[in-house]
Amino acid sequence: MNAPIIFGIAGWKNSGKTGLMVRLVGEMTRRGYRVSTVKHAHHDFDIDKVGTDSYRHREAGAHEVTIVSSTRFAIMHELRGAPEPGFEEILSRLAPCDLVLIEGYKREPIPKIEARRLSSTNHEPLAPTDPHIIAIAADHPVADSPLPVFDLDDTVAIADFIERTTGLRG
Repeated sequence: MNAPIIFGIAGWKNSGKTGLMVRLVGEMTRRGYRVSTVKHAHHDFDIDKVGTDSYRHREAGAHEVTIVSSTRFAIMHELRGAPEPGFEEILSRLAPCDLVLIEGYKREPIPKIEARRLSSTNHEPLAPTDPHIIAIAADHPVADSPLPVFDLDDTVAIADFIERTTGLRG
């Protein structure tokens, strides 16, 4: 399998990034692509529950904890003070796929769509200062943009655009 195509969804908090990501994963999967995702969190997060065996392993000092069942596996890697891994390092750890959708990582030099919603915490547009933003998806009219503008909820049109611009569709 060739290297996957990388495509991002960027935007401020509450701009609709996660909803768009979820809809795009569903749409691209329906189209037959194997899709992986990477989400950047700007805060401490945990995917494990207090009291579980794996939580207890991590709390005891394990560097990595892997949970495996017949339906999925997860590897939790504790940084324990080490710096956050770089974007390329994270991508290198993913299994082969057709498309990696990235949520967040606003400043990475990857093609991306800027999500905008009137209810977002910040209305400063990212596109004018980021040459890697190649389209905008918004829940309101966007005037004076040289970029293609999509309705934030028009998942099919956005998926078509991603296929066309990345060469995913041959």
